[in-house]
Amino acid sequence: MIKFNNPSWNFYLDKIHFYSYWNGAFTKEECERIIKIAKNKGLIKGTTAVDGKAISTSKVRKSKISWLYCNDDMHWAFRRITDIVLNLNQRFFQFDIFGLNEGFQFTNYKAPGDKYGKHVDRALDMVVRKLSISIQLTDPKEYEGGELYLYEGDKGTLMDKKQGTLVMFPSYVVHEVMPVTKGERNSLVTWVTGKQFK
Repeated sequence: MIKFNNPSWNFYLDKIHFYSYWNGAFTKEECERIIKIAKNKGLIKGTTAVDGKAISTSKVRKSKISWLYCNDDMHWAFRRITDIVLNLNQRFFQFDIFGLNEGFQFTNYKAPGDKYGKHVDRALDMVVRKLSISIQLTDPKEYEGGELYLYEGDKGTLMDKKQGTLVMFPSYVVHEVMPVTKGERNSLVTWVTGKQFK
């Protein structure tokens, strides 16, 4: 336990972890099924938000996306992620949360150079995103680069690239996807919403 020379006495200690993960959130076959559903639905250019407006800029983000919802033959995936989110939130964050209100965003990064630079997943005057989720859909043997890093300080922490792995972290954590140098990386991301932080 860290000791401080401080006369105050706190009722609670900070129990919010930097991130959590779940190995095998989806099987190889399920990952391939999601990729097929998303690509069949069609991909559009990914954007990023600046001052509350979506803009397209390859300086920060270069990728293609597809939005997936329950009626896209994804009910089973929403159920699976819900169970994992409730488990991990209780153990590692204990946030007041209420849903996956934005659907899933399938993201396709191709070589050479698709990426998503350092950013956070929350912004003023948007829905209250409390937890961010990223799921690796592609076998890491099929691509190079595309590493997901989370930042607690200057040095990033590399996340596991194993297919089917789910990583969950507070939406205010800085993170990035490094440029893909060979092949393509597919991921599924979503955000857990809740009441205003207080």
